[in-house]
Amino acid sequence: MNQKIGFAHWLAFLLPAGLLAGAYGSQYIGGLPPCEMCWWQRYPHFEAVALATIAFFVGNPAYRKALVALAALGILTSGLIGGFHAGVEYGWWEGLTSCTATISGTGDELLKSIMNAPLVRCDTAPWTLFGISLAGYNFLLSTGGAIAILWTIWRSKTS
Repeated sequence: MNQKIGFAHWLAFLLPAGLLAGAYGSQYIGGLPPCEMCWWQRYPHFEAVALATIAFFVGNPAYRKALVALAALGILTSGLIGGFHAGVEYGWWEGLTSCTATISGTGDELLKSIMNAPLVRCDTAPWTLFGISLAGYNFLLSTGGAIAILWTIWRSKTS
């Protein structure tokens, strides 16, 4: 396999896998439940990991390159959603008007679950580092990574 395509392929696999690991780590270890737009950012990463994984088992280099490019488009999609979400968090534009909460059970358990469910707002960043929220980091890393993958694929075609 071409070294450039190999780099792009591994990046298309490791970047979304790492970002998903960070998202789930912040959720289950850091105690930051995701809002609706956080979930929207995860779905394209799942798709990218799946496509990049399938590409490892494809023998045809053209098909492998196409799967890696599709994974990069999924990563880019997540990054753009992250950029929109960050804009909502910073108050640059309005986002969703509803919030999310996880509830379960029946009868009295359901009522307790509803009353004790954490309210997760999409317009408030629960965590920042250097003034950048998790959605903002997803925007930066995903769009930058997707551009690097697509650029590498394009450059491998021209060299």
